[in-house]
Amino acid sequence: MDSIITQKTYDFALRVVKMYQHLSQEKREFVLSKQVLRLGTSIGANVVEAQGAISKKDFSAKISIAYKEALETKYWLKLLLDSDYIEEKAFRSIFDDCEEVCKILYAILKKTRMNNEQ
Repeated sequence: MDSIITQKTYDFALRVVKMYQHLSQEKREFVLSKQVLRLGTSIGANVVEAQGAISKKDFSAKISIAYKEALETKYWLKLLLDSDYIEEKAFRSIFDDCEEVCKILYAILKKTRMNNEQ
């Protein structure tokens, strides 16, 4: 892995996979956790795609998708908390990781858009 955001999104995706395994096996919860699994793992996939972009516009589009999916992941995580499928401590840990990923992606997106305007 060659960048901080690539590593952070990979690590986050791995946490999401483990959380999904726990929720589906221990709590028998499949709907909300499947949404988190789909979105939480696709954030990093879009970051990797962005790194292989053929243009600045393509890069910005992929980072934008990753950012939006990270925001949506936060929504589903909150639902898991509020429906009592995950404990506050576990929620806070993974939510904080997601929030950090969001902030990094937003900073990348902001810088990319500023560079594209020049």
